[in-house]
Amino acid sequence: MPEQTPPAPRVPRPSPPSRAEIRPRVRRIGAAGVSQADAPAPAPAPADSPAGAQRLGPLGLFTVLAGAALPLLDFFIVNVALSAIGRDLHADPALLELVVAGYGVAYAVLLVLGGRLGDMFGRRTLFLAGLVAFAVTSLLCGLAPDAWSLIAARAAQGAASAAMLPQALATIQATTAGRRRARAIGLYGATAGLAMVAGQILGGVLLAADLAGTGWRAVFLVNVPAVLLLLVLVWRTVPETRSDRPAPVDVPGTVLLGAALVALMLPLTEGRAAGWPLWSWLALAAFPFLAAAFAAVERRADRAGRVPLVPPGMLRLPGMRRGLPLVALTVGGFGGFMFVLAIAFQQGLDYGPVRAGTALVPYAVAFFLASLAGPRLTGRFGDRVVTAGGVVQIAGLVLLILTVLDAWPHLGFRDLAPGLAVAGFGQGLIMPVAIRIVLADVPAEQAGVGGGVMATVQQSAVALGMALIGALFLTAVPESGMRDALALALTAQLTLVALITFLSLRLPRGTG
Repeated sequence: MPEQTPPAPRVPRPSPPSRAEIRPRVRRIGAAGVSQADAPAPAPAPADSPAGAQRLGPLGLFTVLAGAALPLLDFFIVNVALSAIGRDLHADPALLELVVAGYGVAYAVLLVLGGRLGDMFGRRTLFLAGLVAFAVTSLLCGLAPDAWSLIAARAAQGAASAAMLPQALATIQATTAGRRRARAIGLYGATAGLAMVAGQILGGVLLAADLAGTGWRAVFLVNVPAVLLLLVLVWRTVPETRSDRPAPVDVPGTVLLGAALVALMLPLTEGRAAGWPLWSWLALAAFPFLAAAFAAVERRADRAGRVPLVPPGMLRLPGMRRGLPLVALTVGGFGGFMFVLAIAFQQGLDYGPVRAGTALVPYAVAFFLASLAGPRLTGRFGDRVVTAGGVVQIAGLVLLILTVLDAWPHLGFRDLAPGLAVAGFGQGLIMPVAIRIVLADVPAEQAGVGGGVMATVQQSAVALGMALIGALFLTAVPESGMRDALALALTAQLTLVALITFLSLRLPRGTG
């Protein structure tokens, strides 16, 4: 009987791999036909460095922040010079309001377009072009022979500012990451707030100094040497960045957004001084229809596969949804606060320009210190820093209201300093964190548009805050007197801060 071969031992069949085990083995074929699974994995980018972009060094960050401060500084620096401009150029209050409105409207209308152009042609390129235009228009403002020439030059200066500011935020977004980005955006928020306060302080100092007999013209001429220095620094320290997928300009969206912002901002900034004529009410009535038309055009462009001026998806980002209301309320109340204090100090307390500016120093110093502490506090306590800032600012405003009611009209620096310092510290905790929340989710390739959207909301909110709180204050002065009118305006600011504090309770509790 033949010998039988023993059966081969059974090899156990391997169990099928899990879905998680299969995914890493999938080979995707790139454009060159090489399996990406066979290629060596790229080394991960450091946590503080953006992938594929040059790093923004400390001097470069300082340069970008200084460039971002100029437009905000120039918006507020004029407040203390308006009286001198009116006397010298024989301008009535309505024309003086146009000096402010011409800048603010042109600035707000073109901010989003400036961000889109920076994404397309290069942020440093637009930054440099905006700086050159800002220097030229500042010179024209300083040499203006009459009020209408000054108004035209101010509008052109606002347009130049709109080319500059979005590039600052976009450059930070594109050249930093992780903790460095959080710190840089926090410093941007601090710079924005300080520029608003420092504008009125610097304006008072320049008026009192009367450099070479230039008077109010110095508040514009001082920009020229500052810009020349910044041009050199931008060229040497700021890397060029642009979007990897630039899109053409959305002309219908740009026109409708511009028309909507003009319809809103021009009446708010000019209407009161002009006596609220019919055109101002018609423009305000047209605003919601223009805004609705803009939203419809943007949605249609998005559905058609085109790139709208403001992609609807950007406004649905969690950071935009949570942060934009906070930013709008914060800067809106801040704009009204600064406007009212400028009038109360100079007309109610007879402070000169320098003394009026000096009175704001405690606010500015406390704001700066809070902004420096903000990133560390946010890293430990998260967005609850906004809530804490709101509580602190409310305490400062209450103290300031009680001081005004008790010591008017003999308010000196020592009387005002405690309330202003506490309120400034609270504001310094809120603003940088709110700005960081807005920009947290914006993709780097849309950084210019994202920065433009946020800056547009900021500028529109400043105009709205100045108009509403200013109107409340100026309406109350004839009937109640300057003291009670100021207390009423500060109470309105306190109400806005209370709303900010309430909204901040809905922010995520995670650390930043």
